[in-house]
Amino acid sequence: MIETGRLRLREWRDGDARIFEAHTNTPAVMRWLGGIQPSAYYDNLVARMQALQAERGHSFWVVELRADETPLGFCGLKIVDAPGATVPGEVEIGWRFREDAWGKGYAKEAAQASLATAFGPVGAPRVVAFTCDGNRASWGLMERLGMIRRPDLDFDDPRYGADLNPTIVYVLESDQWKM
Repeated sequence: MIETGRLRLREWRDGDARIFEAHTNTPAVMRWLGGIQPSAYYDNLVARMQALQAERGHSFWVVELRADETPLGFCGLKIVDAPGATVPGEVEIGWRFREDAWGKGYAKEAAQASLATAFGPVGAPRVVAFTCDGNRASWGLMERLGMIRRPDLDFDDPRYGADLNPTIVYVLESDQWKM
């Protein structure tokens, strides 16, 4: 679907739920995402991403190494639908990578490719990203991508407790995008 120097961002396939669960349903990866989740969570995630892809032509895609197809996580685009969000209907970029893929530049590489798609074929006027204040690695990447923190757009997501709220919002306008 989308290829970079090292990565392939592709649509979800049957069997991806178990692979993704095995590699990302860990305390470290899920620390800022509500903790360890049951298998049904991953089944629903894959079904949701497949439906978004069919409907919109984009989703949070599976990210794998081009060299050997090792799945690393996901990255991509979807339409904001978080409960309580202040920017419903806008294009959101998101990512989640297995712990042994952290610190290797994979998330930035995949996010740059996703942003190029957002501001190219998708035609988004701006892209938003969400995290919580404690997730320094995530908002650090948002800043390295050129995204700007927008405290006026923060919101409380009822799916998470007080330790993961408020949800903080970063924004990148299309005219500020630099590949």
